Amino acid sequence: MTRSSSKELGFLAENIAARRLLGGGYEVIERNYRRPWGEVDIIAKDDGVIVFVEVKANRQRFAGDFEPETRVDQWKLAKIIRTAELYLGDKFETGDVEWRIDIVSVTFDELTKKAKIKHFKNIASNPY
Repeated sequence: MTRSSSKELGFLAENIAARRLLGGGYEVIERNYRRPWGEVDIIAKDDGVIVFVEVKANRQRFAGDFEPETRVDQWKLAKIIRTAELYLGDKFETGDVEWRIDIVSVTFDELTKKAKIKHFKNIASNPY
């Protein structure tokens, strides 16, 4: 996969994830919130909870290909949490905002030309 096609795949996956969240009653607040050390793909609200969503995607060519969500390891999760905390500090006056981190995994099946979407909720959250 070339770099440009990888970027296009990520963009498509983020659009699919945003539509899925909107269809599930979420309010998408912001997309691609960037800081020098990290990025949050989608920031949304779900029943008053701020949700930081990491979107992972891949193309499935063969049965048994890896699932994209497995690329969110502890190091990546720590970067997302750090970026989320900075977002909250920038946007809210108090630190007692309820938040969580979700992962949306999008696998594009090249044989059927369909996307399989999985939503993993509350991978990490604040203690409030």
